[in-house]
Amino acid sequence: MDERPTGIGGSIVGPDVQDFDQPSATRGGALGIARGLARWEVLLAVVLLALIWIGTSLSPVFLTARNFSNLTAAVMEVAMMALPMALIVIVGEIDLSVESMVGLSASMLGFLWATGIQLEIAIPAVLLIGALGGLMNGVLITWAGLPSLVVTLGTLALFRGLALVVLGPRGISGFPSAFSGFGFGTVPGTPIPWPFVIFAILALGIGLLLHGTWVGRQLFATGKNVGAARYSGVRVTRIKLALFAVSGVVAALAGVLLAARLASARADAGEGMTLTVVTIVLLGGVNIFGGRGTIPGVVLAVFTLAVLGNALRLANISAEIQSIAIGVLLIVSVVIPTLARQIKSAIDRAFRGRRVPAGSIGPGEMANG
Repeated sequence: MDERPTGIGGSIVGPDVQDFDQPSATRGGALGIARGLARWEVLLAVVLLALIWIGTSLSPVFLTARNFSNLTAAVMEVAMMALPMALIVIVGEIDLSVESMVGLSASMLGFLWATGIQLEIAIPAVLLIGALGGLMNGVLITWAGLPSLVVTLGTLALFRGLALVVLGPRGISGFPSAFSGFGFGTVPGTPIPWPFVIFAILALGIGLLLHGTWVGRQLFATGKNVGAARYSGVRVTRIKLALFAVSGVVAALAGVLLAARLASARADAGEGMTLTVVTIVLLGGVNIFGGRGTIPGVVLAVFTLAVLGNALRLANISAEIQSIAIGVLLIVSVVIPTLARQIKSAIDRAFRGRRVPAGSIGPGEMANG
């Protein structure tokens, strides 16, 4: 039996995939350049630079340190939630309940603080609630076999309802100045908001997990073909349970940071964030069908969306137009990567002079010619 090394999803890697009848130095080099330019992260970086140039032309304050701090702080909660959401989408699921978990965690934090419980105890309790909410999603999806879209749509309403029961329409304020200062303050001597430090740590840790460990390979394998992943020994149920639990914890953390930044805890905190989180994930190049995506792409998408929103606000563009822009981005983030993969396949065929191997076309992709 020919035991050749296999990549994620069982694709064969090694010298036998090369076309030895072609000038490998010339064609291989050109193919490498073409593939590099076709990477979604490169295109996203170009878009980000273009938006920065546009923002600079729209307002003289765009490139100031204060504006950088403001635009960064404004998206840190959704940026944090986008990181575990990317992993969930990579394994072929989705979590629509994150915005309601933000509201529930903020409500619980305000309720506990109002009853006299110190934040040192209240914050870990809120994070535990987030983990339990995420685990509930995971159990219903993995053990009960229910679709994640339906389950998390239900818990979206459930968590928001619980938040309203806990706190009602009132808001809780009067948090300690150190807590509120962490929410909207910056690292001393820099324009970097403190929440960005947490986001950077999360992004680095999740990025290393996804792209540098066997756990990441298992996540991609699950998203490519869940049946084959199970047959290969991947503990799919445990992986999905862990991912939904992490998503709940991070959403709860985002609720805590939002309460700190606004110096107030309300049941309606986080409303509308799910759309932004999903937009960031898909704009970052994560395949909506699973099995593909990068954390650097998600990070670039965070700042692309932040710069776009900031530039529109500085140009006095109405909130309605900003909402339209986000909707267009959501559509584009699904359509463009699919077209990019088709173009990439066409480049492969043009340079290698062969058809795409059977089984290499992912969901949502087309095999032409």
